Amino acid sequence: MKITVFCGANNGKSESYIKNATELGEWIADNNYTLVYGGGKIGLMGVIADTVLENKGEVIGIMPQFLVDREISHTGITEFIIVDDMSVRKDKLVDLGDAFVALPGGPGTLEEISQVISWVRVGKKDAPCIIMNVNGYYDFLEQYFDKMVEEGFLTKKDRERTLFTDSIAEMQEFIVIYINRKEKK
Repeated sequence: MKITVFCGANNGKSESYIKNATELGEWIADNNYTLVYGGGKIGLMGVIADTVLENKGEVIGIMPQFLVDREISHTGITEFIIVDDMSVRKDKLVDLGDAFVALPGGPGTLEEISQVISWVRVGKKDAPCIIMNVNGYYDFLEQYFDKMVEEGFLTKKDRERTLFTDSIAEMQEFIVIYINRKEKK
């Protein structure tokens, strides 16, 4: 299984973000999954890639040339794909992924996971989406999704396709249930 992870090119102010990225990287490697991510060597991107590699896992990075030129690409990963622009990068991250996880990050992280959630909703992709709500980082976003349901802009069924959690174990259970339900269709 390929796990696409969206996350920041910064570490954030709390050590809990680094700890969670490390735990997720260990989980990916321990389960013989492949990390698919943005290809960076800095911030939480670098933390998760390095952790997967240190634990003998495979890592696929995807980055547009202009970011490679800024020397922020990770040179030690299993496979590195250079693309033309951010839109192509995002499409490739989604195409390769079987499950999607957003760690804390900035507007780019939010845009990426939001697109996947939208695509799952309209049937373009059928995959579990998990938002790692470490240190309450995504509390307001979770409340916003619940408000969408309350106000009739998102169905309860569609809302249940996205998990907000800070637990790797709960994330794993969500993925297993989602995949099993998908296979029974």
